[in-house]
Amino acid sequence: MRIVRFEFLGNIKYGTIEGDAVRGFQSSPFKDFKGPGSSFPLDGSAYKLSEVKLLTPCNPSKYVGIGTNYRKTAENMKAPIPKIPIIFLKPTTSIIGPNDNIVLPPAPSKVIHEGELALVIGKEAKDVSEGRAREYLLGYTCTNDVSDLFTFQEDGGNPTRAKGQDTFGPFGPWIETEVNPDNLTIEVYVNGKLRQVGSTSDFIFGIDKMISFASSVMTLLPGDIIATGTPPGADKIKLGDVVEVKIEKIGTLKNSVVGSP
Repeated sequence: MRIVRFEFLGNIKYGTIEGDAVRGFQSSPFKDFKGPGSSFPLDGSAYKLSEVKLLTPCNPSKYVGIGTNYRKTAENMKAPIPKIPIIFLKPTTSIIGPNDNIVLPPAPSKVIHEGELALVIGKEAKDVSEGRAREYLLGYTCTNDVSDLFTFQEDGGNPTRAKGQDTFGPFGPWIETEVNPDNLTIEVYVNGKLRQVGSTSDFIFGIDKMISFASSVMTLLPGDIIATGTPPGADKIKLGDVVEVKIEKIGTLKNSVVGSP
């Protein structure tokens, strides 16, 4: 199932995509989520996909990022393999949806794309064991962990300013609930040219570990997302670029790059 959050004639609701149609849910999927296999009652409404605006597929209280989680990325950086997951947070003001614009900060800056698989938490999770982690997982979506390397280096490696700027957390276009995430190809295209490629089979820390570890640090709330790290090839984006994060069996997140007002 592909779960979307969408706007139609000023109203915002959740639903599911079926072909070229969107069928509305009676309520939020997070209200009805009880674990894998949960059903989400429909309200009988239907819309043409071309007539609705897709928003971020959920409204997270926090965007949790995992740093250096691909072995090939660590090798390319000549960095040690982390012993435990490296986590950081993006504020909700960084979040934008599919087809929204990534806004470059004023110069000097060096903004890069980082295509990633994102996990969507379905129900409140605190101190969850690895063995039960998937019980709390609603599904998967695409994200672009946009980062400014200039400020990252200027701040001595502190990720908050580099990754937390407005519009630096695009994700979407929907939540896929029925996919095996253990060997998915992730690609990033800029203006139609392949820039980044990798597979989730190269994860240093698996999905169960990431959920368990994050929940040991903070309470994860319904709709929170965990960005799972980026494969090799993250590169600079500039004014006018169109960035697409494509994840096998999930979908494509597309955003354009504009300048600051």
